Amino acid sequence: MKSTKSVNLHKVAKQSTFLEKYLRGTNKTLSSAQAAANYGIMNLRARMSEFRSAGLRVVTVTNTNGKTAYRVSARNTSGSRAKQFA
Repeated sequence: MKSTKSVNLHKVAKQSTFLEKYLRGTNKTLSSAQAAANYGIMNLRARMSEFRSAGLRVVTVTNTNGKTAYRVSARNTSGSRAKQFA
């Protein structure tokens, strides 16, 4: 009997827009492995760099597996909650 590994792959077209909705102000975290396995985002660190360049507050945390995960604050560096990538 062959076992198949279940993958929850839901590729997203506009990664920055998706990540802003998923992470910004929700207190959720996302690691690179989770982003690749679940959403097809292969370079999460680059997206977080784009967020920082756009003025969003990106927090780097360590998850329970000891890997780097990212969280995005609801407010940007100037204090606004306006959407950046929508």
